[in-house]
Amino acid sequence: MSIAVRSHAKINLGLYIGAPRPDGFHSLTTVYQTLAMYDLVTVTANPALTTALRLTSNDSRVPTDGANTAWKMVELVLNALGIKAEVQIHIEKRLPVQGGLGAGSANAVAALVGLEAELGLPENLGAPGLDVETWETKRLELAAQVGSDVPLFLIGGTVLGLDRGQQVEPLPNLEPVWCVVATPDIGVSTPQAFRDWDALCAAEGLTAEASAAKLRELSRAYASAFVGSIPEAIRGEVPKGQQGVGSSGVLSNWENLAGPVESVLVRTGISSWIQNDFERVVFPQHPSLAEIKRILAAPGTPEAALHASLSGSGSALFGLYQTRGDAEAAQQRLKPAGVRSTLTRTLPREAYWRQMLLQ
Repeated sequence: MSIAVRSHAKINLGLYIGAPRPDGFHSLTTVYQTLAMYDLVTVTANPALTTALRLTSNDSRVPTDGANTAWKMVELVLNALGIKAEVQIHIEKRLPVQGGLGAGSANAVAALVGLEAELGLPENLGAPGLDVETWETKRLELAAQVGSDVPLFLIGGTVLGLDRGQQVEPLPNLEPVWCVVATPDIGVSTPQAFRDWDALCAAEGLTAEASAAKLRELSRAYASAFVGSIPEAIRGEVPKGQQGVGSSGVLSNWENLAGPVESVLVRTGISSWIQNDFERVVFPQHPSLAEIKRILAAPGTPEAALHASLSGSGSALFGLYQTRGDAEAAQQRLKPAGVRSTLTRTLPREAYWRQMLLQ
């Protein structure tokens, strides 16, 4: 028997990056938002005397060995629980492989969800000292080991990301809006984007210490914009080395909708300062991406986007729109430039989990 899991994409509603830290990572502040568009991850798992993993995909660019995030996640989970199993994973790619949409990270969480369903977890936890509640924390820690933006997919909806992005705090869901995701035929290397960012920091004299205060203030500003108050988890600095869910750790606290995207942007003035720092280094290298953002935004027109931006380090860009007609108009504007696009919707937390398992 096997189970199919929708592996949803994400966008970044703003992404602020600090200077490189001594450990080689970068502190950041971002708001993740899950989308309805997805890959499909099918998992088959059976208990066995020895563990054997096999991964296939319809896209030859997807790693089919231990370099794959889904493989890493399953391997970590089985080891953590002391379980041996034969596991088959198939990834049907529908999202860009390198687009800043978190596709690989989402695949990891989808593989985890599929594995849990196949093996009857967490009810059948085999490791001593683990119960359902501690497993919720443990799986977030394991997700952070796979990648910095993997834990967000264990929450879904609108999520505040801190530290390296793996420190996640659920925000109230924004009302769903139409989203156009543009996927140009340009590859952007995230490691190279960070190297370019490091060079920019060096040129501007920005140190990790100097950027820490700015990131803290941005974290508070985001929380105030979406929540109206600052959650305890981000009143002070994020505890060094803390992984997974924020210190509040209670998803049910902020389940109410924050309100329409347009209302949140206008009410708080967030639209005047929300930005993606990667645009400062990616756009000079790829000017066509800046032009695509301009096309999506369409400032001064009746079909103007509520917000348009590069997602992550790109190369995908997105625009958020109040109506389907506005979104379709954006798609039409992209056609003369030869840019592919996908019409989708932002996906609140409850819908994210309700739609994840393919029935």
